[in-house]
Amino acid sequence: MNAAALAPRTNAAPILSLAGIGKRFGAFQALDDVSLGLMPGDVHCLIGENGAGKSTLCNVIFGVHQPDAGTMRVDGAPYRPRNPREALGAGIAMVHQHFSLVDDASVLDNLLLGQSRGFLDRAARTKEVQAVLASVGLDLALDVRIADLSVGERQRVEIVKCLMREPRLLLLDEPTAVLLPAEIDALLDTCARVAERGCAVVLVTHKLKEICRIATHATVLQSGRVVARSASPSTDIDHLVHAMIHRAEAPDDSEDMASRLSLAQLRATSPYSRPLDDEVLQIDGLSARDAEGVARLSDCTLVVNRGEIVGIAGVEGNGQSELGAVLAGMMPAAAGRFFIAGRDMTNASPRELTRAGVGIVPEDRHAVGCVTGMSLADNLLINHLDRYTQYGFLRRRAMRAAALELMTRFDVRASGPDALFGGLSGGNQQKAVLARELTLDPLVFLLAAQPTRGLDVGAVAAVYTHIRAARERGVGVLLISSELDELMSVADRIVVLYRGRIMGSCTPDAANRGRIGAWMAGSGDTA
Repeated sequence: MNAAALAPRTNAAPILSLAGIGKRFGAFQALDDVSLGLMPGDVHCLIGENGAGKSTLCNVIFGVHQPDAGTMRVDGAPYRPRNPREALGAGIAMVHQHFSLVDDASVLDNLLLGQSRGFLDRAARTKEVQAVLASVGLDLALDVRIADLSVGERQRVEIVKCLMREPRLLLLDEPTAVLLPAEIDALLDTCARVAERGCAVVLVTHKLKEICRIATHATVLQSGRVVARSASPSTDIDHLVHAMIHRAEAPDDSEDMASRLSLAQLRATSPYSRPLDDEVLQIDGLSARDAEGVARLSDCTLVVNRGEIVGIAGVEGNGQSELGAVLAGMMPAAAGRFFIAGRDMTNASPRELTRAGVGIVPEDRHAVGCVTGMSLADNLLINHLDRYTQYGFLRRRAMRAAALELMTRFDVRASGPDALFGGLSGGNQQKAVLARELTLDPLVFLLAAQPTRGLDVGAVAAVYTHIRAARERGVGVLLISSELDELMSVADRIVVLYRGRIMGSCTPDAANRGRIGAWMAGSGDTA
């Protein structure tokens, strides 16, 4: 659907208007004098670098945080929600970056939770759930426990749960980060249909294609302030990206900013040159089952060579998460083995894998990739605290200096090394986890699961620059990503999983894109 067809009526009053919104966390000014108007039928994209204040602004609107300055009005009346319940009562719903699901309950129970008062007509509500699923184009097994779902499947549950409320204002904080292209198309179509009914939609995204396709308006935040606006984002995309990445001067040639940041440039500027002479990862018939005994990974066999990036592609929920969990020592193998540099590491603990030179970037950084209650320095250096221990005490000054160097090198933005890790934006948490794992010494093999999830366009290119640099040093990389475009640009070889089995393997050439898509859909020749 064309974004122009969604343009809000000019004579309509805003559903929500913000004036001079400010929010401070201690000495950190997260939002500063932010003003915004959201009209009926508006699909408003909110963009900016990681830590720019996008999620904070959404959380202020949704009542998670209280503003320190400024005013908000809904339909012209004062609006100051004390909590999300009051925001929901005002017709405002939000899909968060981090999940708010009950792990031990089923998908259906999570979707019905809080949707009704008094007697619950389960059959009728189930039909409503199925109707919403059909409208979004998503497929969810309603009787499966949340704990047994992949990250991508959990995100889909969050989206459907939000859409069931038929909100007047829908806040989506990077909802497509874990969805495949067809699923993203379906979600954007749903956003368009919701907007057509007069709802306002705020979409936080880093994906330029989404902005060009769906946005009627766009606002760029930088360090908590509005630095650019557009009423025609598809034609102003270069200006918006330019404002987002802190460029003080315009590009000095005709090449647009989006193409400068394209991952395809990485392939052109960092050609693959290392011979594939050593096998750093050997997987032999690896299988895994979930808590209910259902096979999630079946007879997986593949090799990652020294100095090679092997990309794992597939629709979320087809065994990628389980493969990563087994290799990371967080899930037992039901059958088969895997070796790191010839050493059998099947069912080894994460600590043993780290000692063997395995860097692990898990797909759910918030749950298993960090300790949110510890400082940034502690999280960055937790793999080798012994280097900073003397007479049983940690040398904090040396730790701060080392952490500061990593923060600078990997562009991790925080008030300092002592900042609480849980207070960082999702993107900066991801960059910190990547910095820790890429600086493991020695680093023999890197498992990177969804390493760019939640990162802005500039940070994505930086992450892959670091990963490719590791590959050039001889590190073998297994890259699991739901972003096929990224895999096509960065990987040396792509392996496709479907229902836990390898469907095929090929080079990431444009001529093979259709073949890869067929494998992802479960058709084509098997490996």
